Amino acid sequence: MRIVINHLTRMQPGYICVAGLDPQTREHIRPVLRGRPTRTLLRAEGGPFDIGALVDLGETTGEGVAPEVEDYAFTPWMANHLRDFEPMPFWSLLLGAAHRRLASIFGPDLRQTGATCTLDAGKGLASLGCLIPAGSPHLVPSEHSIRMRFSDGDMSVTASVTDLRLYEDDQKTPRWEALTDLNARIARGIPVILSVGVSREWTKPGEEVARHWLQVNGVHLGDKPLWRHVEIERTQRPIPLGSLDELPF
Repeated sequence: MRIVINHLTRMQPGYICVAGLDPQTREHIRPVLRGRPTRTLLRAEGGPFDIGALVDLGETTGEGVAPEVEDYAFTPWMANHLRDFEPMPFWSLLLGAAHRRLASIFGPDLRQTGATCTLDAGKGLASLGCLIPAGSPHLVPSEHSIRMRFSDGDMSVTASVTDLRLYEDDQKTPRWEALTDLNARIARGIPVILSVGVSREWTKPGEEVARHWLQVNGVHLGDKPLWRHVEIERTQRPIPLGSLDELPF
């Protein structure tokens, strides 16, 4: 099984989560382990995973249960980095997988919960997707976390941002220069595609019901679709952005 990585997320310090798109079907796949994936699986530390990387996972076993239908167990030593996608093909892959409504990704069970959205345990059509937001999203950092305000035209939310590239190696401290740069480019009208997902089942303190909570796992901009955890040294050429109006939804 081969995937192109478009979700690279922070977990607790030292641990990550990763997911990608099958380049043929444009379906999301999340490689999972019996334990938790660590940073040693990053390209920066000798592993196969980074944004835009085409990875052969080797033999996999489907373990998906709603809403995490994308889960496939894999063996880390069998996963191989094949090559890195170029910016334009990567952007085209994201466009081909993107939707304009959160409900189109997660299904009708997605509901507004306070400032964000949730799925009840065991509900939902998916736990990963790509969204073309309505208007201009805005990243809002704090000391140890980042949130994003955005809308899909139906729901306006403020969701946690887990994109590993936006945090220092401690996985807690926001990368302020990167955040400032992204917000400025978004404000200039650069097209945005968000890799979105819902968290594993979690009970919020003070509540009794476990839910899956909306989060932003990746922020991709059309003028530079590939900015990796390890920055590409060569200068990327400007690429044609395509017309979002041409998408069939």
